[in-house]
Amino acid sequence: MKYKLSFLGLLSVMLISCGGGSDPDPEPEPPVTVTPPSAATLIFPDNNTECNEGTVINDTQSTVNFRWTNSENTDSYQVNLRNLDNNNTSRTNSSINSADITILRGVPYEWFVVSRADGTNETATSPTWRFYNQGPGVENYAPFPAEVVSPERGSTVAASGTVSLVWAGSDVDNDLEDYEVFFGTDSSALVSLGTTTDSTLDATVVSGTVYYWRIVSRDSQGNTSQSEIFQFKIL
Repeated sequence: MKYKLSFLGLLSVMLISCGGGSDPDPEPEPPVTVTPPSAATLIFPDNNTECNEGTVINDTQSTVNFRWTNSENTDSYQVNLRNLDNNNTSRTNSSINSADITILRGVPYEWFVVSRADGTNETATSPTWRFYNQGPGVENYAPFPAEVVSPERGSTVAASGTVSLVWAGSDVDNDLEDYEVFFGTDSSALVSLGTTTDSTLDATVVSGTVYYWRIVSRDSQGNTSQSEIFQFKIL
């Protein structure tokens, strides 16, 4: 009888150890959360100024050191640069808060910086600044091309009879004289609406029509610049 009890007890222990009390499946690791980057603050070249720093390469080119503040949660930066004379763009990547870029002399540019972080597709974009890169023998710079304010590019506007065209102009020499506004339904054959010293002009419009417009800015020395062609539609 003792032998039977001992054998049954041993069998019970073996069954318990083999089949009972198994641990539950471990919980999966929580996903890693990456904090999105913040936007950088631009430092140099300064906004709406002449850039007179840099290393002159020749009569047409110089290398400029673009600088901005370090932004939080950022692993790399991308400098976006646009030639305002021909609209050519370039992008330069940097792991620090500066980048040496070779650009044309005597030419207006605009630039902004995109902050990026590893592990996320979210980015942050700085404000956009404009400047003229100093050119040889230039005493007075042409105005910057005017920027659209209203109607915004590609927008649809509820208007009856007239719409107010609004823009913003700027000039390194602070000698903007006036603006001539060109307007119409054919982007290749815009008609002058006249010249004004203001930054707004009313235009006659018809419902259901797409309109195009651009601005020619002129300074006191007779220098001019043309904006891009902007577009909007009337409901």
